[in-house]
Amino acid sequence: MLTLLEDKIATPLGPLWILCDETFHLRAIEWEEHSDRMEQLLDIHYRGEGYARVAAQNPGGLSHKLADYFEGDLSVIESLPTATAGTAFQREVWQALRTIPCGHVMHYGQLAEQLGRPGAARAVGAANGSNPVSIVVPCHRVIGRNGTMTGYAGGVQRKEWLLRHEGYLLL
Repeated sequence: MLTLLEDKIATPLGPLWILCDETFHLRAIEWEEHSDRMEQLLDIHYRGEGYARVAAQNPGGLSHKLADYFEGDLSVIESLPTATAGTAFQREVWQALRTIPCGHVMHYGQLAEQLGRPGAARAVGAANGSNPVSIVVPCHRVIGRNGTMTGYAGGVQRKEWLLRHEGYLLL
C-alpha cells in the first residue's frame, strides 16, 4: 500500500493541498476547492495498489518550498521531485512541461511539435488537463495559439496570477 503524506498551505490564491510519497516525491498538488478532482485522480492512479493519506507537517520540506515559490523564489519548483502515475504519453507531456522556462509560455501545438507529434495538440491539452502536480509541473505555462488563457483546472484567474507572478504577464 502507498502511503501519501499530506499537508495544506495557505497561498495568495487559496489553500493548496500537497501530497507526496514517503520518499518525498510529489504525487499531487491541488487547490482545496478542487480536492474532489484530486481524489478522483488518486483513485484512478492508486486504487489498484491501495493508498492511505496521512497528515504530515511540511513533508520533506515540500510545503515550505512551495510557500517560497509564492513568496517570489520562482526557481525553487524546478528541482522538486515528482513521481506521477498516468499513461506513458501523459508522463511524456508532463516531463515536457517542466522544460518550459519560468516567465515563458508555449501553446498546445508547439508542445505537440516538441514531442514529435505535430497535430496532437488536443491530446497534449487532455494530458495537460490531467496533470496531478500543478505548479511544479507548470501546466499553467501552456496557452491557446491565439494567446488566450485556456484550460487551467484551477481556473483562468489563477492561471493569469501565476503567469504574472512568473513575469510573463504584466500587471
